[in-house]
Amino acid sequence: MAKAEIGDTVRVHYTGRLMDGTIFDTSIGREPLEFTIGDGRLIPGFEKAVIGMNTGETKTVTLAPEEAYGPYLEELTADVDITQFPPHIKPEVGLHLQIRQDNGSVVDVVITRIVGTTVTLDANHPLAGKELIFDIELLEVL
Repeated sequence: MAKAEIGDTVRVHYTGRLMDGTIFDTSIGREPLEFTIGDGRLIPGFEKAVIGMNTGETKTVTLAPEEAYGPYLEELTADVDITQFPPHIKPEVGLHLQIRQDNGSVVDVVITRIVGTTVTLDANHPLAGKELIFDIELLEVL
């Protein structure tokens, strides 16, 4: 059996859950996830969990926010006046938007609150600040 190491390209099936059991993502029923361990494409804790696994092995890991999408940062939220929105956009909680910054980069945000004419935009990853549980099955080391 092949053992997964840094630099190996692997294929895995996984299911990601929140601490309350809610599934936020899974590869079950889809193509397995293929990635190269150590290329930094995935969250660090997921890659670390696959290192040392043998082909056919399954494991469950719990990742702290620091090993996943990082802590929730208040400084990534901003309150703006509703008049700052173009007329064709009707702000509502849960609406995902892309905002172009002065330097030309684009930031994904979601509206998390509307109070009066104040709209709160949040640029944190939706899973930031959360502990995540992953069920991982190493299918093959390529």
